[in-house]
Amino acid sequence: MTESSGDRRSFADFSRALLDEEAAREAIEADQLEVRADEDLPGVGEEAMTLRQAVATGGVGVLAVLGTLDAVDAFQLAIPSLLGPEIQDSFGVSDAGLAAMGVGGLIATTLCAIPMGKLGDRVNRMRLVGLATIFWSVAMFTRGFQATALGFFMVGVLMGIGTSNTFPVQGAVLADAYPISARGRIYAVKNVLGRGGERIAPLLVGGLMLLVDDNWRWAYWVFAWPTLALGIWALFVPDPPRGQFEQKSVLGEVMEEDDDPPRVSLGAVWQRLMAIKTLKLAWISFSIIVFSIIGQSFLVNLFLEDRWGLSPFERAMIGFVPGMLAFAAAPWAAKRYDALYRESPARALAWVGALFFPIAVAIPIQFFMPHPVLFAAVGIVPAVLSVVIFGMISPLLVGVVPYRLRAQSTALSIMVIFLGGGVLGPIVAGLLSDATDERTAILVVAIPFKLIGGALLIWGARHIRHDLSLVVDEIEKDHADLQRRRAHPDQLPAVGLRDVDFSYGPVQVLFGVNLHVDRGETLALLGTNGAGKSTILRVISGLAVPSRGIVAHHGRDITLTSPQTRVDLGIQQLPGGKAVFLPLSIEDNLRTAGWTMRRDRAQLNARIDHVLGIFPELADRLDESASALSGGQQQMLALAMVLMHEPDVLLIDELSLGLAPAVIGELIEIVERLKAEGQTMIIVEQSLNIAAALSDRAVFIEKGQVRFDGPTAELAERGDIARAVFLGDDRPEPEDPS
Repeated sequence: MTESSGDRRSFADFSRALLDEEAAREAIEADQLEVRADEDLPGVGEEAMTLRQAVATGGVGVLAVLGTLDAVDAFQLAIPSLLGPEIQDSFGVSDAGLAAMGVGGLIATTLCAIPMGKLGDRVNRMRLVGLATIFWSVAMFTRGFQATALGFFMVGVLMGIGTSNTFPVQGAVLADAYPISARGRIYAVKNVLGRGGERIAPLLVGGLMLLVDDNWRWAYWVFAWPTLALGIWALFVPDPPRGQFEQKSVLGEVMEEDDDPPRVSLGAVWQRLMAIKTLKLAWISFSIIVFSIIGQSFLVNLFLEDRWGLSPFERAMIGFVPGMLAFAAAPWAAKRYDALYRESPARALAWVGALFFPIAVAIPIQFFMPHPVLFAAVGIVPAVLSVVIFGMISPLLVGVVPYRLRAQSTALSIMVIFLGGGVLGPIVAGLLSDATDERTAILVVAIPFKLIGGALLIWGARHIRHDLSLVVDEIEKDHADLQRRRAHPDQLPAVGLRDVDFSYGPVQVLFGVNLHVDRGETLALLGTNGAGKSTILRVISGLAVPSRGIVAHHGRDITLTSPQTRVDLGIQQLPGGKAVFLPLSIEDNLRTAGWTMRRDRAQLNARIDHVLGIFPELADRLDESASALSGGQQQMLALAMVLMHEPDVLLIDELSLGLAPAVIGELIEIVERLKAEGQTMIIVEQSLNIAAALSDRAVFIEKGQVRFDGPTAELAERGDIARAVFLGDDRPEPEDPS
């Protein structure tokens, strides 16, 4: 049996459609982010640099003050941890109650890290560090006077506010002060000082208790003073340029910083960070690991007292000896990390993740030791590896985020990690301890979670090259925009999109979109249903944050600014569909639209009079409900509500959708009047005829990509595009049946 010609033609059409779809897919993939080779990433392939050279490059002051602050910060945890039994007896609380008293500072540090991070990305960071540290020292001194558990908790919250700058602000400063090729060793020095403080602080606190007969209040009164001195010192240390070494690596120069950077939206920052796969996996990993570590450390001193009856000083010595030996491994580990990173960042991250496995093996051995000396000896292994891990993970993660967002990204990391793991860790561990015993609780929270966390870090290493490529891509685009602003300051477009990608969850809908609209120009945005036209307007107005690319307004990057900020800049959008409040009167709709002018009634009334002059048919019906208007009249009211704000750039989504031809004609006349007055507009349209009537230039979008950008008159000459616009069909021309 032979197949019919109709069957053959159907099969041929099907095959051709598959080939066309495959070609389109390959074109889309080719237009996506270029994943760079290792040697093209910041810091990779650079010449080795000694620690002395790195410190000389960035200056001693930053490292000295931040490292010493890290060491002094240890007193905030050392005092309640080491003196937990004495504080517990003083207030008469259970193990879980003691844990709850201690989490106030951790909660405050976590929550306040976000506003501290926003400040850190805008203001002088070293001054911010100094002021926050002075506040912390005053709160620390006050805690020694508290007579109730509630007072102890509340002052701990104030201390947490003071130390909330430690991770987001100080980490960003350190990354910007010293070269990438030595960043591991720089962080190691700060980490050694901090971990040294963790070991020395309990020893000093325990020694002080020998002098004051175990009165825990003296620890807060005495150790607040060095903190105050460090805060004053930090005020006089210069703040390094943001992202200077990434820029030098990519561009060979450092771009000048914006004196008044746009205020970025926290929601936009979050969405931008969600595009960084390495960071997301690190968040999950360290939430699990911090849950394990904090839960374990909270119970160690209780275990040592119950098992061997050790005093505060003896308990301090148990942690001091392994900790000091761990510092010997830090220089080697940092040097090894820097060497690995210069070869391949993925190998460096996988190496860090693998170090959790021997920790998980050593912990059960340590807690079954029959003598405290053996307990301390086995504890050397996890102590050494912990110093290495937490010293090396920070320089890795600051490298994969945009340098302008380092403080906020670290703040969000703290929120995710410590609210997920840090708060629950001691509480869960305390409840387990009350139900069983300290050792059982430690083994439950320590072993499996460290194994899972390490495995996730190793898995995340496969994404780091992509994420670092995204950083390079953004730096290059920032530099190109800066050069454009310098070369042609008077010829900058009102709005421009450069290489914009956007996804709704896992579904990508925009692929490398480039378009612009000049001042006073009306641009028609055309395309089939689902092509991405409305999404482009959402990206411009700030309702959608691109995973890649830049949105600029008169040459300034506004990619991560909030919709409210863009409204203040004059970017106004008329959404498609119902854009009025139907139960309200016409006048109330206009006054609602002018809510931002509510304190200036004269200005509000003047704006209302102005738009009623544009739409006279609304002026005689101000008291009528908006629901009584026809569809076209509702569209006029919606446009009037937007024009109340005298927009710099007006975005109109589906101006003519579902309207009668007569109404469309009236709206076209209004838009033509706005065009004649010099209003900059981007209008999404389905109709090629209406687009031709409204605009001189058009952009055609197909499957999230720009297929055409040029004079609107040329669209009619493009049969494939014209057919897609009129019929919603992007199929090829049918073959001649003959």
